[in-house]
Amino acid sequence: MKKAIVIGGTGMVGTQLIKLLIDNDEFSEVLSLVRRPSSIIHPKLNEQIIDFDKSESWKELVKGDVLFSTLGTTIAQAKTKENQYRIDFTYQFTVAEIASKNGVSNYILISSAGADSRSKIFYSNMKGKLDDAVQLLPFQVINILRPGQLTGERTEKRMGEKIGISVMTVLNKLGILKKYRPIHAAQVARAMIHAFNKPKSGIYTLQEVHELADRN
Repeated sequence: MKKAIVIGGTGMVGTQLIKLLIDNDEFSEVLSLVRRPSSIIHPKLNEQIIDFDKSESWKELVKGDVLFSTLGTTIAQAKTKENQYRIDFTYQFTVAEIASKNGVSNYILISSAGADSRSKIFYSNMKGKLDDAVQLLPFQVINILRPGQLTGERTEKRMGEKIGISVMTVLNKLGILKKYRPIHAAQVARAMIHAFNKPKSGIYTLQEVHELADRN
């Protein structure tokens, strides 16, 4: 029986992932490190509300078989690029680094289509830098998933995101920007769990995330 660690468990993908892990007999315990409480209660779920800026107070908790990293925000929520970078890069890298030092062997990260540390686009550059950084950590297996725009139920309203998804859907139907086409959060969560059983590290494009999610 395995123990899973999740960060970002109150987000759209994270919520789906927590539910799937709870229902998965391969996992006996799910440790969820969150900034605010979720509405999920289950005997297998150990939810810990933490301050990501104070790692000394929670670093000993980060022990298990696999770390699933789904933490993220938008510039609209973060207000500044500095705040978004702290959440999307610094917090995720800090937890990953602590997990690797604590002997966690498997790491699975939700990145983004277009992630590239050489990009001049802030978001793509930030995601690419995180991808590069975590691959230098001493996990036995590292899998990075790069989905397109996410669809599904959110706890907060994101009007700009809804408009963006609608526009992207139209463009995809015209054969434009297909590698950025939207994908449902539940599919990404399924793909993360299937990635856990991969014996080798890998980086998955949007199409490969779809295929990973559909694997039996």
